Amino acid sequence: MSSKLNIWMGFTLVILAFFLLFVLYPLGIILYQSILDPESSKFTLAYFTKFFGRAFYWTTLVNSFKVTLCATLVSAAIGLPMAYLMRSYKIPGSKYLNILIVISYLSPPFIGAYAWIQLLGRNGFITQIINNIFGIKFGGIYGFAGIVLVFSLQSFPLIYMYVSGALKNLDNSLNEAAESLGCNAFQRVTQIIMPLVMPSLLAGSLLVFMRVFSDFGTPMLIGEGFRTFPVLIYTQFMGEVSTDDHFAASLCVIVIGITLLFFFLQRYIASRYSYAMTALKPMQAVQAHGSEKFFTYLFVFGVTFVAMLPQLTVIFTSFLEMTGNGSFYTGNFSFMNYENTIFAKDNNSIFNTYVFGLCAIGIVVVLGILISYLTARKPSILTNFLDTLTMFPYIIPGSVLGIALLSTFNTGIISLSGTAIIIIISLTIRRMPYTIRSSTAIISQISPSIEEAAISLGCTEFQSFRKIMVPMMLPGVLAGAIMSWITLISELSSSIILYTSSTSTLTVAIYAEVIRSNFGNAAAYSTILTLTSILSLLFFFRVTNNKDISV
Repeated sequence: MSSKLNIWMGFTLVILAFFLLFVLYPLGIILYQSILDPESSKFTLAYFTKFFGRAFYWTTLVNSFKVTLCATLVSAAIGLPMAYLMRSYKIPGSKYLNILIVISYLSPPFIGAYAWIQLLGRNGFITQIINNIFGIKFGGIYGFAGIVLVFSLQSFPLIYMYVSGALKNLDNSLNEAAESLGCNAFQRVTQIIMPLVMPSLLAGSLLVFMRVFSDFGTPMLIGEGFRTFPVLIYTQFMGEVSTDDHFAASLCVIVIGITLLFFFLQRYIASRYSYAMTALKPMQAVQAHGSEKFFTYLFVFGVTFVAMLPQLTVIFTSFLEMTGNGSFYTGNFSFMNYENTIFAKDNNSIFNTYVFGLCAIGIVVVLGILISYLTARKPSILTNFLDTLTMFPYIIPGSVLGIALLSTFNTGIISLSGTAIIIIISLTIRRMPYTIRSSTAIISQISPSIEEAAISLGCTEFQSFRKIMVPMMLPGVLAGAIMSWITLISELSSSIILYTSSTSTLTVAIYAEVIRSNFGNAAAYSTILTLTSILSLLFFFRVTNNKDISV
């Protein structure tokens, strides 16, 4: 075998070994623990029988499906008309509205839950107004309705981005042809536009479904008596009482099976129901008039404001002075909350977030470029298996991955429990699929003839990759890395399982402060995280020279 083939084979084997060690092996350990009797060391299905045999446990799965289905439907009901109106009508400040919508999506759902507690909790600002005006005692947003509200407002931008991307590629001549045949506006939307954007709508809805189903931070904060499946997994593995690692492992196996099912369903829908459209005459935004203008502006600006309300609440309350125990606001403005967080002694949460994130993004960029190049330019059984294996972290919930890593590397030859390394590995694995997909799309747009020309002029294959392919890919890869960075610093599901006092991150610190009712400190941490996301997003727009994010 020639040296150039040895290089690529070496890259393939090393990267494959990394994912086998930190993805497939931990998942195998979880599966093994779920069917192992710890006392007799024999095969057993007792843990699965325990789950499905007691209503206390399996009702949490039913609750998760209820919340996820309702949140997905509400997200679609908001995101679909939002995308259509933004594409169809000239709306003042539309590019800034687009940025605000994306920001509301990139912030962690549990921050939205915390902010809505400040607004609609039992002593929330809006709750007090409602109680004083109507003379009632409103109990707040806790429970099913509150969870659906938070998830819907945080997830509809994903539907919006998918449908907006489909509308951007829509040929408007189809609309004009339908109009010339006598179709009114409602008929054109329902009979022409809706069928064409349906694949994108279904794809975005399935992603929302998978994301909401696996989230545990929001139900933990405002669920109260309404227990969901991810909360059950967390409490069984990390709870203060009645923990059972083997039972938690069986729950992880169940959730992996469910998410795999929805993943393959998404793949089927994407391959079965798809349209190839070329926007020879793309949709042009027109000026709305009269009542059409009023209701369009009311919907677009109203939805954007409500979606951004949690971020605005967090920023505002971060400057409110708190009482001594940090639970109540005095009404005065100060920087006390920032003094208690940024300058607190032995507080490494902010530093850890940026350091861990930068380390993870560096690894993600390097591995993402190599993996995408290997799968696109060096197809083989190994690279195809590697491509499939790298998609597992996309499917698996973060809490399950955290439990798998902690169970596997808690003791033994490779003991990573409590170290920064295990958190960096978790963040890397969790965000790797996004960069790989964006890098593969970039490679598909670069003709292989460019590499062939370089090789014919004396470059080795690796030199061609390093000097030609990497520079051509880098702008797009960096743009994808910035978006991965924004979601990476907001990661809670795996970090809350893997952290220690010395490896705490911003999301963990926010969650801990909310649980302790230190709302001022939580607001300060959340503001730092929100401003970091906003600056990163603005940098993304600067790099890509584009103010429109669509999928």
